[in-house]
Amino acid sequence: MTERESGFRAALGGLTTRGRSFLAAGIAAAVCAYVLGQPDLLRVGLLLAVLPLVCVAVLYRTRYRVAGSRRLSPSRVPAMSEARVHLRVDNVSRLPTGLLMLQDRVPYVLGPRPRFILDRVEPGGHREVSYRVRSDLRGRYPLGPLQLRLTDPFGMCELTRSFSAYDTLTVVPRVEPLPPVKLKGDSSGYGESRTRALALAGEDDVIPRGYRHGDDLRRVHWRSTAKYGELMVRREEQPHRARCTVLLDTRAVGYFGAGPDSAFEWAVSGAASVAMHMLERGYSVRLLTDTGSTVPGSEGFGGTESSDAAGAMLDTLAVVDHSDGAGLSRALDVLRTGSEGLLVAFFGDLDEEQAAMAGRMRQRAGAAVAFVLDSAAWGALDEDGAAQPAAPRPDAGGDAPEGAAARTVRMLHEAGWTVLQASAGDGLPDLWQRADRHRSREEAGTR
Repeated sequence: MTERESGFRAALGGLTTRGRSFLAAGIAAAVCAYVLGQPDLLRVGLLLAVLPLVCVAVLYRTRYRVAGSRRLSPSRVPAMSEARVHLRVDNVSRLPTGLLMLQDRVPYVLGPRPRFILDRVEPGGHREVSYRVRSDLRGRYPLGPLQLRLTDPFGMCELTRSFSAYDTLTVVPRVEPLPPVKLKGDSSGYGESRTRALALAGEDDVIPRGYRHGDDLRRVHWRSTAKYGELMVRREEQPHRARCTVLLDTRAVGYFGAGPDSAFEWAVSGAASVAMHMLERGYSVRLLTDTGSTVPGSEGFGGTESSDAAGAMLDTLAVVDHSDGAGLSRALDVLRTGSEGLLVAFFGDLDEEQAAMAGRMRQRAGAAVAFVLDSAAWGALDEDGAAQPAAPRPDAGGDAPEGAAARTVRMLHEAGWTVLQASAGDGLPDLWQRADRHRSREEAGTR
């Protein structure tokens, strides 16, 4: 059996109750006409039987001449925000369509499955509809495939076509705008200013680069131009962007609870907010997790454009999850490979060993700010929506959660960190300003 024959048989399965009734009535009329010898009744029976079969044949041909497409606006949306999905159906056949029902598959976390009824679409015409989706949870969600149910004008047959294409909606963490504070004591030039280093003097030591629109033609390096076959210019001075590393602790043992209001989600949103804020201020930013992975790339800092780096970090934070590791040793190894400018860390629960390891990270940074989340004391919502303290962790040992968090804060502070303890309901912009004030007092106390 060929694919076309099997497809037509499947189309016969799409006969509606009306179509089956017409077919049964036509066959019954034809049998009666043969038995009774009534040719007029035979004509009526053939008409009743052929009509649904003709509708199936026409609809079978039409179903392969209808195109569907989807467009997301935007394709990357913050959590708790809405995105709009635009659907378009084009009739590329020479026959008008009947009544169409359009249905798109969406994950349940984005809302109910949208359905639309489209009237007759003329040959070469199209119809556009749209719907909104919203998710309180970050992640990547597939949309599709798009399903189209076709019916003939007489309602004899219904066929469902599933398009193969689908799109992905990326829900990134919420990014809160932060005030432009200046954390004093940043030896790498925290702020808008940038230092410049002169290139090595001498014709043989110059580092050429490709010509860009607007470059001074007097800086053309003819020897490199002849070597590479394209116009090259001297890189007489290179801007050195101030650096910032955002460290996110993702250890599963460091957090308790789940959901949009959990401590871990607050830390992820905080890391995204700080990274975007520093990129806007002209910093070269990288995202580092306790697993040792960095964004952008394995080399960390690089020549990545700010927009590309922002997109890569947000896409990474959209799907970041708890790690199975129990320590921060891999992150410490990454920080040992170079000198950091500003180090901003979001820590979960730390024992004495991990707090001491975090203290050693401070040695590689010009300035270091830590937000410590005591997840065992993080607020949880009861059935009435009121904030209630979470139950103590079963692995907390004999110390009260407040005592363990206070010990972590003390150890990090003694190591030179500017430490702030984050609790449920705290806003990152307020904590960011408090970090500036704490750092100012620490600088004043050392004079």
